[in-house]
Amino acid sequence: MTKNVFTTNPDEDVVFAFEKLMKNKVSALPVLDEDGKMIGIVTASDLGYNLILDNYKLGTKVSSVMVKNVTSVSPEESLYDAICAMEENAPGGSIVNQLPVLENGNLVGIISDGDIIKALK
Repeated sequence: MTKNVFTTNPDEDVVFAFEKLMKNKVSALPVLDEDGKMIGIVTASDLGYNLILDNYKLGTKVSSVMVKNVTSVSPEESLYDAICAMEENAPGGSIVNQLPVLENGNLVGIISDGDIIKALK
């Protein structure tokens, strides 16, 4: 897993969240509340797609577009468990590409499909 995770907050403008994604070359930003608890996630593909189509009004906040029901794993779970969670919790036969790692509700890392490929090499 990647331990140094770039995050955003629910009040951030979607344009700035997308800029953060692009600047840091990451595909997702977990959304943390003021207590540091994860409350959602936004992805580069979702934000980029909707920005290109001009689907957001000026000042749209991350809180209004984030995915709230986020699949996650704990640090004790195996790579196999993570892969199963990514497959079983994806909509429409796709796959979850970013899987937050939570310990007692706190974000301690994130597993991407790229992390899994590196682990299997």
